[in-house]
Order: sequence, then structure tokens, then C-alpha cells
Amino acid sequence: MKKNIAIVMGGYSSEVNISHASGKVVYRQLDKGKYLPFRVHILKEKWVALDEFDKEYAIDKNDFSFVLEGEKITFDCVFNAIHGAPGENGILLAYFDLINLKHTSAPFYQMALTFNKRDTLSVVKEYGVKTAVSVYLNKGDIVDLDTIIEKVGLPCFVKPNNAGSSYGISKVHTKAAMLPALEKAYKEDAAILIESFLDGTEVSVGVIQYKGETKVLPITEIVTENDFFDYEAKYEGKSEEITPARITAKEKKKVEEIAKKVYAILNMSGFSRSEYILVKGEPYFLEMNTVPGLTEKSILPEQAQKAGISLTELFDNAIESAFL
Repeated sequence: MKKNIAIVMGGYSSEVNISHASGKVVYRQLDKGKYLPFRVHILKEKWVALDEFDKEYAIDKNDFSFVLEGEKITFDCVFNAIHGAPGENGILLAYFDLINLKHTSAPFYQMALTFNKRDTLSVVKEYGVKTAVSVYLNKGDIVDLDTIIEKVGLPCFVKPNNAGSSYGISKVHTKAAMLPALEKAYKEDAAILIESFLDGTEVSVGVIQYKGETKVLPITEIVTENDFFDYEAKYEGKSEEITPARITAKEKKKVEEIAKKVYAILNMSGFSRSEYILVKGEPYFLEMNTVPGLTEKSILPEQAQKAGISLTELFDNAIESAFL
């Protein structure tokens, strides 16, 4: 019998449209001979399942079911394609745990931890993982620009602590540009991370559970036309993503080892894509994305295909792993 799969997409953050794009690809690529997939939109104003004609059916939040032509539809598993809140920060997954519904992501605590850049860095630093020098601010804190700049230097990066797809991020070159950058970041989150600039090669590393083992996918080098890997670079063609990365065998080994180590340190499962900067051959960890882009042109799916894993195989494995 086919398993009913809810592909959740949308969300409550600025990444809603990107999530819809990822979810649609999952819907198209899932093995229809094995699964009966339904698109489910999780939005602030409504939770609805869609039929093949895009007709909407309200989700019953008591058990995450809906009624289709008089028949109650329940799900065997949820495929999480929500970037940002509430899918990537653990909130929705805690709800699924409460109603005993399987899902493709890591446990809710791991998702909440990795969504918080500050807390993730605090954990990995304790294991000797190299990171940028950083300063944390909460909205309302007194800002001493001179002290911040003395610690992190210029240029530096100002980021929302809980946000994805490079929303709210600025590369700051001067003291005068710092306050506008803080205001921009605060529009996305009430907590801010300010990091020193790392001058080196940026690489993106996918680590997944595949057929019961932790697998590091081929590494991608990020070369951007812009000042950094911002929204335009990620989604509007302003960057070149080279897989496999043009790095030495020694650098490749170091990145693979640290990426696998960080995945284990954070007790991860399911998908992850982490960013590193190679400075003089040493990888510095930036952040981890636990619901990375899943379109045909997204980094992790391209890495998987370079490893000989099709999108259908990748998504099938995610669902099968949820039942282990």
C-alpha cells in the first residue's frame, strides 16, 4: 500500500516563496508508485492541503488530517520543505512529535539549535571547531560601535541570528554603515550576530544520512559577483557554484572531516548544508542549514547528483530514514 506523504511548504518567514519552490520539486520528483504525496501549505493565515487541481482543504490541527471527497486523509510521514519558521526552527516538528507523526528532519531540539546561529557557534567552539570572531546583540542593547569594531574589525558581517537565505545580512566596511546594517538585521530578528570577515575560499558542504550512514556530498565552491553570497547571488544568478570545489586534496579532506564532525557534534539527522571559509587551508565554520533549498538548481541536490544520487533517490531516502 502506498504511504501518504504530506509535503509541507510555505512557512511564516521571508523565505515562503523559496519554500514553495522546493516543495513543488519534491512533489514532482517523489516516486508516485511508492508514495501518494500531497502538497500542504503551512501559512500564518491557514493550513491547507491541495489536491491535483489546487483546490484547498483545511487541515485539522488535532491530528494533521483533512477530508477529501468525504474520506479522512491521514499521513504516514511529513516531508519538511519549510525554510525558516516554523519548519526549520523546530516548532512544527515538536507538534509532529506530540501527535506521533514521522517527519524527514532532525529532532525538534536539533533543528531549534542549528537555526540559532549564536547557539550553534557556541556549541561547536567547545569542540575546537574554528569560527569567526563574533559579537551578539539583542534588540534594545546599548551599542558601542568602537568596542564592536575593535573586536571584530572591518569589514565585518551583520546578520540576523535566526534567518535564512541571506535575508537581513550586510557586509559593513565603515563605522558609518554599521547602524543601518543593524537596523536592516533587526527587521528579520530581535537578535543579531556580528562576525569578523574571513578572507578565503567559501565552500558549501552537504552532509546527509544516506542508507543508514552519514555521507558527505561533493563540496561546492561559491564564487560570487557581489560583495558576498547574498540573496541575489543565491537566487538571481549573481554567483557561480562550482562542484566539485577547486581546492586541494588536503583541503578537501579537512573540510570533509570537520563537516562530518560538526554533523555529529550537533546530533544531526536528515539533510544539512553547512558553509565554511577556507583561510590558509583551514576550514572555518559559518552556519548550518537544516532545510536547504531542494530545487533542481539548489546546491545540495546538485551535490547529490554529482554523487550519483538522483532527486527521486534523495527524497525517497529521506522518507525511508524517517521510519528507522
